Amino acid sequence: MPKAVVPSVLKGARLLDVVAASRNPFSLAELSQRLDLPKSSVLSLCTSLTQAGLLTRFDDGTYHLGTHLVDLAHAYLSRTDLTQEFARAWESLRAMPEESAVLAVLDGTDVVYVACRNGSQPFSLTYRIGMRLPAHCTASGKALLSTMTDERVRQLYKGKKLERLTSHSRTSLKALLADLASVRAHGYAVDDEETREGMCCHGAPVFDATGRQAVAAVALSMMKTASSPQDGARAVKTAHELAELMSRRLGMMSERR
Repeated sequence: MPKAVVPSVLKGARLLDVVAASRNPFSLAELSQRLDLPKSSVLSLCTSLTQAGLLTRFDDGTYHLGTHLVDLAHAYLSRTDLTQEFARAWESLRAMPEESAVLAVLDGTDVVYVACRNGSQPFSLTYRIGMRLPAHCTASGKALLSTMTDERVRQLYKGKKLERLTSHSRTSLKALLADLASVRAHGYAVDDEETREGMCCHGAPVFDATGRQAVAAVALSMMKTASSPQDGARAVKTAHELAELMSRRLGMMSERR
């Protein structure tokens, strides 16, 4: 090992890897066992990582990934060609050119659109890069939130009011969690007039090279009055294909499924 290496930093990185590999939070004793380190050492690591925002300590004393990792992920993604991959993947699919497609990342309880393609059909909402919407109302946001545990979602929304954009918007955490359970069961997210009246969107998460962490989500939007059930099925299929194609290009391991 090079002399310049700091062992505690490597131990902290190992701890983050262990936590990231599980959907469930870990107790101090569990982390101590997994890392084969004394509890006192693990407590020092957890306290330092929590202070840095890299870990979150829940009320029951367990730990999971912290929200500052999202900031680091955004900084990393801003230096990659994620948006270019979105453009290439959309162009290669050549599907549903009349509908609007977006690429979004999670920022706290909001989604931020980092790439978009507005379709040829007249639309009630024009997407633009940098546009921000509440994650709980959007298909892309629910696709991203669905890759978290319910406990992490509860912590994310702790003390926060769910904003109502339309009469269809979810305003309770219980309703949102039910939506996320449906996303996990069916493999795609739906925004049924929750962002705009008369608009329906279908979304799917984009994964990183580990196949576990969702780094973005894609979604297709359409006006309900101008679409049929068959169009909705095509939108789901296209969102899946777009997300899978991007995930593969980002190096996602095929073993995820």
